Amino acid sequence: MLALCCSFRRSSSSRVVSLFVGSFNSPAHLLNKHKQFSRTFMASSSTKFVFAGCQLLVGENKEENLSNARKAIDEASQKGAHIVSLPECFNCPYSNASFPVYAESIPDGPSTKMLSLAASSNKVYLIGGSFPEKDGDKLYNTSLVFDPEGNLIAKHRKIHLFDIDVPGKIRFKESETLSPGSTPTVFETKFGKIGLGICYDIRFAELALLYSQRGAKFLVYPGAFNMTTGPAHWELLQRSRALDNQLYVAAVSPARNPSSSYTAWGHSTVVNPWGEVISTTGHEPGIIYAEIDFSKLDEIRANIPITLQKRDDIYKVVDIVAEKQQK
Repeated sequence: MLALCCSFRRSSSSRVVSLFVGSFNSPAHLLNKHKQFSRTFMASSSTKFVFAGCQLLVGENKEENLSNARKAIDEASQKGAHIVSLPECFNCPYSNASFPVYAESIPDGPSTKMLSLAASSNKVYLIGGSFPEKDGDKLYNTSLVFDPEGNLIAKHRKIHLFDIDVPGKIRFKESETLSPGSTPTVFETKFGKIGLGICYDIRFAELALLYSQRGAKFLVYPGAFNMTTGPAHWELLQRSRALDNQLYVAAVSPARNPSSSYTAWGHSTVVNPWGEVISTTGHEPGIIYAEIDFSKLDEIRANIPITLQKRDDIYKVVDIVAEKQQK
């Protein structure tokens, strides 16, 4: 597996990014063992930034989960991250029994308040993973996004509920407790637009294409794949969505907790528009970092211009929500 840590030295004109990568049985095509490299990252560029994904160990103690999340956000910011993401269900165990117990209203709950304060204190864009939201008599799996001033700028309710039954391996039905969201989510940053999904949303190529059509250049999916679907599909789906739309994709998982009734796969990952894994890790707690450069999208899309070559006269993805809003 791959262990990754990253440090940044700040200056007024540039940011020097030094990544130290230790490889533990990692594939040779990813990285050579104990390879070290550094390069200059110009902070003045509006198309470049550092993304951090916090792979957190989540337990039954909500206050401890929130505290661990805050520490990870602080660490990511201190090491130079501009945009930070937490994993799916960062404040509670992933289970239908836990969702009603840990659910909070927005914006009054402790998780929302912690996220807002963490974003403003660290001056980062913060994608707050997800947590159970209580709204009236319904529960949602919800992700909140905050700007560097701590303002809530986006809220995504998981659109596709995780209802699967793989005989002899895993059965889970989110619909037993949760309701689905109905709004695709693309939010603005000073670097560009980012599309947001939660876990199972990544399986639906149409949603990712819709985000791309809305101008998103980076898709982020806080997620918690399991020990059945994780090894088979986790990386494959990220690389597929990146190649489909020629953009960056990140998926941020909880760390693996062997005492949990639902065991997460881990392996938080970032994929570039060429479909290459540029940052990943194993299943233990940690933070992954990746330099994101939106100018690379233009280069790749010019080389392989699939967007221009689509046959809208034969097929298309229709943005129904946007059309309704325009009426």
